Amino acid sequence: MSKPANPVTLPLADYSPKHFVLAVVDRVATVTLNRPERKNPLTFESYRELTDFFRACAMDDEVKTIVVTGAGGNFSSGGDVFEIIGPLIQMDTKGVTSFTRMTGDLVKAMRACPQPIVAAVEGICAGAGAIIAMASDLRLAATGAKVAFLFNKVGLAGCDMGACAILPRIIGQSRASELLYTGRFMTAEEGEKWGFFSRIVTPEQVLAQAQLLAKQIAEGPTFANTMTKRMLAMEWAMSVEEAIEAEAVAQALCMTTEDFARAFEAFSNKRTPVFQGN
Repeated sequence: MSKPANPVTLPLADYSPKHFVLAVVDRVATVTLNRPERKNPLTFESYRELTDFFRACAMDDEVKTIVVTGAGGNFSSGGDVFEIIGPLIQMDTKGVTSFTRMTGDLVKAMRACPQPIVAAVEGICAGAGAIIAMASDLRLAATGAKVAFLFNKVGLAGCDMGACAILPRIIGQSRASELLYTGRFMTAEEGEKWGFFSRIVTPEQVLAQAQLLAKQIAEGPTFANTMTKRMLAMEWAMSVEEAIEAEAVAQALCMTTEDFARAFEAFSNKRTPVFQGN
């Protein structure tokens, strides 16, 4: 766990990751987990590089939204059994705590990342892979996709990488409890019904649809979208009264942007506004 991560360089459009594939098109960054022969498992190194990437996103104004997907018909099988779980058995308390904090840093980075994140989930989405989908802002499923928080299957608690905090807020306490206590797979149909997935599309279309959704968001008012993401997270810990006040301040800030003025001008002239992100 002591190897340094691949330093993320800006702009992200020119960055070449070692542990995933990155493409930036139309201001949308597509992150592809790319070990299809193993269903795209995560390693110590990929955890760190993904974390560094999402942190770097805050410094690249040209990237407006992010899509996360997996290669070869699967999203991710989670932590690599031989490259992660095996070595963890040999670690002491300090070592495993360092690891669990590192994995949690990935979720922190995704939630702190100002750009909305869209997950395109196909095939197997399990363990830490399910967490990455959960930590995204929106999720689309391919027909046949299956999501499992498998931690108790390997003798661990379901409280991993923020699962007990975030999952109940998406699908409800009882449903989250069932998934975390049993480790069973949630089908795409269940996920859509429960609100984990926005919709289900064919496997051939899931990435394209996720990228289209991300492009639509990217064409919107950047500052306002960032504010929406921040408030969605911050208001979890607020009373309704505190949230209303916080939203008043947030919306007032948005009203000082050029994009707000552009929207009014376009509306006045019966045109569609073209937002520029400032």
